[in-house]
Amino acid sequence: MNAATTDMPILRPTPGQLALAEAIRGGAGRQASGIQTVPASNYTCPDHFAREKAALFDRLPQVIAPSALLPQSGMAVPHDATGRPLLITRDNDGTAHVFLNVCRHRGTRLVEGTEVQCAKRLVCPYHAWTYRLDGGLLALPRPETFPGLDKADYGLIELPSFEAGGLIWFAPRPGADFGPARELGSDLDAFALPQAHLFRRKLHTVKGNWKLIMDAFLESYHVTRLHAGTIGPFFKDGITAGDQIGPHQRSAVGRLEEMEHVDLTDMASLRRVVTFAYQLLPATIIVPSPDYVNVMVLMPQAADLTLVEDFMLIPEAPQTEKALAHWEKSWNLLDGGVFASEDFRAAELGQQGLSSGAVDHITLGTLEGGIARFDQIVRAALDASERMTG
Repeated sequence: MNAATTDMPILRPTPGQLALAEAIRGGAGRQASGIQTVPASNYTCPDHFAREKAALFDRLPQVIAPSALLPQSGMAVPHDATGRPLLITRDNDGTAHVFLNVCRHRGTRLVEGTEVQCAKRLVCPYHAWTYRLDGGLLALPRPETFPGLDKADYGLIELPSFEAGGLIWFAPRPGADFGPARELGSDLDAFALPQAHLFRRKLHTVKGNWKLIMDAFLESYHVTRLHAGTIGPFFKDGITAGDQIGPHQRSAVGRLEEMEHVDLTDMASLRRVVTFAYQLLPATIIVPSPDYVNVMVLMPQAADLTLVEDFMLIPEAPQTEKALAHWEKSWNLLDGGVFASEDFRAAELGQQGLSSGAVDHITLGTLEGGIARFDQIVRAALDASERMTG
C-alpha cells in the first residue's frame, strides 16, 4: 500500500482519457505513418526563438502555476521567471489573480522575494501605498497631498487569468481565449488536481531549447532506453496513444501490468497501468504518476536556455514519517533523477549537438509523431501571429 489515503472518493476518467486507455489495451495506439523531419534551426536560431517568444509567450494563454501553490485565501507570491515582474494572489474570496508586481505610485516593485507569503494586504516598501489582494488600492499615506486622486483608478495592473482543473493560467494581453483551458479542466479534475497538496517545487536551469524539453514528453521511443536505470523497466516499449484538446496534446503510455482484467473506468486502477502526459501550448507538461502529479512550467529565456519549475502535487499533506519518506523518495526519483539527470540532460546534450551544425534537421520515427505534431502546432501559431501583426 502506498502512502496515499485509502478513503478518497472514486474518480472516473473522462471519455477522452478512457478512449486512449482502451486504444492501448486493444493494441491500436496511434503511430505516425512514416519518417518526418524538423529543421535543426528551430532549436538553435535566435531569430526563430524571437518569433516564438512574440507569437507564443507574449500572446497566448499559458500556465503559470498549479492552484496548490496558493492553497488558501490571503496568499501572494512574486513570479519573475517569465521575464515580467508578476504577482499571483488569492484574494479573500478565494479568487486567483495575476498582476504586474508594480506599485502604481512610482513604479516600485511591490512584493519582494520569491516565496509564497500570507498577507491580508500588499504594502509598497517605498511609500507604503497599500493594496488589497484583489488589486484595489486600499490606502496611501498623506492622501491630501494627492488632491483629486481617485483610488479606483490606481489599482494594480491585472493580466487576464483563469483557474480550472487545479491550474492557474494567465495571458500577457487582453482578448485571450481560455476555452481550451476550460476543456482541459475536466481531465485534470479526474486526477483530483484541484484538491492536491503541493509537496515540493524547484526551479531548474536547463541549457537547452525549450522544445527539446517538450520533445522528451511527446514521444515514448526514449522511455525504456534513456530511463533504463529508473522508470524504463515499468513501461511497455512503444505502447502509446495520443490525441489533442484544442492546441494541447494528450498522450498515454502503457505500463507493464496486464490490462485485460483492469477496470479502466476506475481512475486509480487506470493510473496503475497507463501513464498519461499532457503537453500544453505553449510550454507546460503534466505527468500524473500512479499516486501523484508533476506539473512542469517551462519559461524560455533564450534559444539555448530554459527555466523549468517543477511542482509535485500529492493527495494530501503527509500525516506520518512513513508518508513523508514515501513522497520524498518519489520526489527524488522524478525531479532529481528522471527529469534533471535524464530528460533535462538529454535536452542539453541535444542542444550541444544541434548547435554544432552536424545535422540540418532532426529525424523522427513512427513513435515520435507527437514531436512533428507539436512542430506543426507551433508553426501554425507563428503564422497566425504574423498574419495579425503583418
